[in-house]
Amino acid sequence: MPKVTLLAHTPDPERTVAFAAKLCYSSSGIEDLRDGLTEEKIASFVKMLADMGHESPIEHVSFTFGIEGVSRACTHQLVRHRIASYSQKSQRYVTEGQFEYIVPPEIAGDETAARIFKETMNADQEAYDRIAEVLKAKHKETFLSEGFDEKTAARMAEKKAIEDARFVLPNACETKIVVTMNARTLMNFFHHRCCSRAQWEIKEVADMMLKEVCAVAPNLFKNAGPSCVAGACPEGKMTCGKAREMREYYEGLKNNG
Repeated sequence: MPKVTLLAHTPDPERTVAFAAKLCYSSSGIEDLRDGLTEEKIASFVKMLADMGHESPIEHVSFTFGIEGVSRACTHQLVRHRIASYSQKSQRYVTEGQFEYIVPPEIAGDETAARIFKETMNADQEAYDRIAEVLKAKHKETFLSEGFDEKTAARMAEKKAIEDARFVLPNACETKIVVTMNARTLMNFFHHRCCSRAQWEIKEVADMMLKEVCAVAPNLFKNAGPSCVAGACPEGKMTCGKAREMREYYEGLKNNG
């Protein structure tokens, strides 16, 4: 099961967005724009932006998430959202002594598929360990011959060995990642990844991320979610045909955040 934690965000994000939005529609100086920004006016400005689709002011606020318990297959999709910052657990610097892995529900629910999957994961681990040991011995000898002491040679050899041994690790391998996105990127991310046609794992992560941001900026993300939440479904013939159910689901998710 994925775990998503909102690690940090722009302080008072909706006030920052309202301040930027007010500047767009005012001839006042910067300091004067602070005057009169009550909670009610902040909410009104943010809702106006959402209704108008005026998205540039929301780029001024960002949110940082810690995500764990997900597969490499999931993070390969996540990093395709390019206007973001990522820091991921490295398989080059961290030895996978006994890697954890994510089992897709469809596989877990089928006895034969689950057995084959587990056998494959065990074989991958064995191959990783064997390759790493072979390469470590080889590289250690090389570093010793180059004049490095025993301890340094062993450390360097292990690093060099696992950067190649990792090639046998599967997409199922569990990973951890820190992600920072501004609100506009998040809105786009939710449009794509909260959709019922998104892959099950990244959809689960997206739903968790949406719940986290709604708890600190509910007005800002009132229209967030799959495209059908605030408009028409863009999927054409590929639509799930359940726009009403999706709107009800995301209304509940946001209100119970």
